[in-house]
Parts: sequence; C-alpha cells; structure tokens
Amino acid sequence: MAHQTGIHATPELKEFFAKARNGSVRLIKVVIEDEQLVLGAYKELSGSWDRDYDSSVLPLLDETQPCYILYRLDTQNAQGFEWLFISWSPDNSPVRLKMLYAATRATVKKEFGGGHIKDELFGTLKEDLSLVGYKKHVSSCSAPAPLTAAERELQEIKISEVKTEINVESKHQTLQGLVFPLRPEAEKAILLLKQKKLNYVQLKLDLEKETTELVHTNPTEIADLPRRIPDDTARYHLFLYKHSHEGDYLESVVFIYSMPGYNCSIKERMLYSSCKNRLLDSVEQDLQLEIAKKVISVCQWLT
Repeated sequence: MAHQTGIHATPELKEFFAKARNGSVRLIKVVIEDEQLVLGAYKELSGSWDRDYDSSVLPLLDETQPCYILYRLDTQNAQGFEWLFISWSPDNSPVRLKMLYAATRATVKKEFGGGHIKDELFGTLKEDLSLVGYKKHVSSCSAPAPLTAAERELQEIKISEVKTEINVESKHQTLQGLVFPLRPEAEKAILLLKQKKLNYVQLKLDLEKETTELVHTNPTEIADLPRRIPDDTARYHLFLYKHSHEGDYLESVVFIYSMPGYNCSIKERMLYSSCKNRLLDSVEQDLQLEIAKKVISVCQWLT
C-alpha cells in the first residue's frame, strides 16, 4: 500500500528521519506541500516522553490542516527507539485534504521505517490526541472495550483507503461516501439528455466548492468526441450514441471518464477516480438515466 498517491518524502526529510531515529529528536511533524512530504516542524527532547507529550504535540495541531506526527517514546526495540505515529485529520479540513492524507499515511510509515513504529493514533479533535486521549487508546487496545469514535473512523479509513495508480486504464477503488453533488444546471442537462433533447453533456468537479458542475452541452457527433477531451484536466462525459446493431437502430447513453494522466495533479486524479461511482449512482438511480456502456477513454471505446 506504499506510495499509493505518488507522493514521496523529499531528500531533506529522509535525511532528517535518519538523524532523528538515533534518539535526539522528540517529535517530527510531516506535511504535504507541492505533492511532496516535507518537514513541518520538530521538537527536541526536554523531559520524559509523557512529560513532553502535550506541550509538544497539541500546539502543532492546526484546526483546518491535516498532518502526520512521529513522536519518540522512551522504550526501545531491536531497531532503536520506538515511535508513536499520529494522524491528525480535523473535522474542519476539506474532504480532498482528508482523502489525500489518508491515502498517503502508509507512505509516511514506510519512508520513516515501519519497524520503529510501536503504535498508531488517529484524531479529529485535539482531545483525541492529548496524553489522556493516547492513554485511553492504549487502554482500549488492551481490553475488550468498545471502540472510540476516533478509532472507528480510523478503522473505516483503513478499510476504504484509496489505491491510486496513475494510469487511465487502471481500475480504482473509491472512498465510500465521497460525493460531490450535482449542481442544478448539471441535473437539468442530464434530464434533457435523457429526453434526447441533447446528445452530449460534459461535467467537471469543482475542487473548491466540492460539487459537480456542468461544463457545456454542445451538439456532438462521434467524430467530435476526441476534440471534447481536454488534454490538461479530467472530465466526465455523457454521450447519446446513435448506432445500429443486428439491423436495429439504437440510441444508447455512454458514460466516458477521461483522465489525461500526469497532466493532472495527484489530488485531481484521486478525486475524479473516487467520485466516479457515486456520480454514476446518482445518474442511474436518482435521475433514472440508463447507461449502456462505461469507458475511460474515447480512443479505447472507438477502437
């Protein structure tokens, strides 16, 4: 599951990891910037691990920005000091950031060295990640007690983590529950396509508003389809394909998911992949539009 998003640690962060593992550093904060894992902050040793904990960890938790924290404990194993791996995903952060950080968590552990990590802690509220919260986590792991809300969320995220392969012909898993709702003008256009008053609808994700927007409904023939595919951004397309099959005239709706590979950012590739199935559910179940075929590139479909 490593490198699921294509995001890697910078050489500077890898060098800092190596230096920190010798035991001189108490805490390392890691963030994602420009699609790379970078050092956000660090703290040196002051006292014992529990005395240092709250004063080191809590001030580094931003209310809207996820992050990872590696916290050095005072116990050791065969590889050296043991570390606590903390994933911070505040409720107020955008869905796209929560998803990106969830999908990159395994990469951070691999880059640091999984053998050094004794335990993991996930939190959406600061109290989840306080010393008291961590001790509750340890207690719950050692006794048959019900899962806390934070632990349930961690479990759900692990189950639904995205395996993102940067290839338009790959099959993708989606994050369950991730949906960018259709805007009214997009719904109207799809209903007009259903009534065969339109023969083409192009949709896009608004990554800031977290909605699915209408791009255009220009009349489109099959020869026009390649020109409808942007070469610098992803899109969803609905096309009314008029054709004959075994002597019968048919009008079939085709759903096309176009993704121009590395010309898109990692966030965009992940979001389009993860929202696709929920969009199809909305079109087929809520708007009652039957889709005859689903493809991921016009060229693949035409050949």
